[in-house]
Amino acid sequence: MNERLLAKTFVELADNLVADFDLIDFLRLLTDRCVGMLGASAAGVLLADRDGELRVMAASDEQVRLLELFQLQNDEGPCLDCFRTGAPVSVPDLRAESARWPRFVAQAQLHGFGAVQALPMRLRDEVVGALNLFRATPGPFDPVGTPIAQALADVATISLLQQRSIHRSTVLNEQLQTALNSRVLIEQAKGKLAERHDIDMEQAFTALRRYARAHNRRLSDVARAFIDDSEPLPGLVR
Repeated sequence: MNERLLAKTFVELADNLVADFDLIDFLRLLTDRCVGMLGASAAGVLLADRDGELRVMAASDEQVRLLELFQLQNDEGPCLDCFRTGAPVSVPDLRAESARWPRFVAQAQLHGFGAVQALPMRLRDEVVGALNLFRATPGPFDPVGTPIAQALADVATISLLQQRSIHRSTVLNEQLQTALNSRVLIEQAKGKLAERHDIDMEQAFTALRRYARAHNRRLSDVARAFIDDSEPLPGLVR
């Protein structure tokens, strides 16, 4: 494991909450680093909205985003169990859980995943979501990597719950709702960009994110500008 990258990631997750905080980009950083450092094939983040309903907020690739959506739509799977109980759920071999989550297991295997680990995003008794790590091949999870993954989820949760006012829950709900609205814009922009340039959805997201970072702009603002054709975005797709 790259210890320097690990230390940098903890600093980024702890110090990423600023006045103009981009939650979508923050959570995508979390999923990307989990894949890059912990040997996961893919990662996703589910967060609860103001009504307590889980939403897909970030995914390291399009395959896992679709699987997370399938899990929510069918109301079964390890990530939902993790959120509801506030306890980690480790499944080293999904084939063994076909009776427990029949539709999820079949869909996960269809997407090429053989193992999954769901870690709660919580602070004390408050659970706000789950960090989900997927592996292509079945097998036991790394006893060193698991507590590191939970620590990353914990640090990200603290950043999410950090607030500058007394009414923390109100601030969090407003932030999550804004992020949900941004997610819709980004998905629309991904679809339009993918169709226009004949690229896949993951390539479209990467292009939007790269442009936003290169021009120091919010991802949702770039997505809105592209959807509305309200301004030129030179070099968006290379």
